[in-house]
Amino acid sequence: MRWQGGRRGGNIEDRRGLGPVAGGVGIGGLVLAAIGYFVFGIDPSTTLSVVNQAGGGAEQQEGVRGTPQDADAQFVDVIETSTSDVWGQVFKASNRSYDPPAGVVIYDRATGTGCGMGQSAMGPFYCPQDRKVYLDLAFWQELSGRFGAQGDAARAYVIAHEIGHHVQNLTGQMERSKQYGARGEDSGSVRLELQADCYAGVWAARASETSGGQVALDPKDVEDGLRAAAAVGDDTLQKQSQGRVMPDAFTHGTSEQRMRWFRAGVQNGDPASCDTFSASRL
Repeated sequence: MRWQGGRRGGNIEDRRGLGPVAGGVGIGGLVLAAIGYFVFGIDPSTTLSVVNQAGGGAEQQEGVRGTPQDADAQFVDVIETSTSDVWGQVFKASNRSYDPPAGVVIYDRATGTGCGMGQSAMGPFYCPQDRKVYLDLAFWQELSGRFGAQGDAARAYVIAHEIGHHVQNLTGQMERSKQYGARGEDSGSVRLELQADCYAGVWAARASETSGGQVALDPKDVEDGLRAAAAVGDDTLQKQSQGRVMPDAFTHGTSEQRMRWFRAGVQNGDPASCDTFSASRL
């Protein structure tokens, strides 16, 4: 994947080395339980347990904002900037202005968020309350080691998926998902996650055009993204952790669904093709 020459917008908040500051108990943990398990497939009750053990919440901290100097953080900066360029173009075509996330927070172990205490075990997540993406960079080792999804494109897919949730927050899709329930094959949660996968594909399709070729994915990179999507399907994760598939507990969609919707975004490059809420087939 080509990215080293990509533009860096500096919309990164580096909290690495800063421990969490304990705060009051709020409802933020519920938000993390609903949307925060993205890659790990952790049951929401487990996430809530982690939040409660940590004190139920945390005051937010301010890290160093800008462009970090290490390669892993610079990669996050380039991909986030590229997603902003892509979605800025998409929104402009609809006579709207795109408001980028308030930042991508890179941290280690735990940090305070607008949604409660964020922890590495939750995987990367987006908090709609403060409009930030949270990412412990140690997750890259988990992505390649545990899930077998290697390469920069797999990592970029993860970031673009979380930015997809930000787009959903801006367009009202997060609110719309509540009409369909939180769990099950046809739930609002599954529809929301599959749409975010498709949005990640839209980014992949448009990245080269909006960056002047400085950020680009070739067919092999797309396959790496598809491999990452397949690795985090509900059915795959349930088989690995419990030895059986429980469709009533789905929150993100099957491996086949996640690959198919990501591919739809790549092939069409059009967010209109990502309407999982009106689709007759998920």
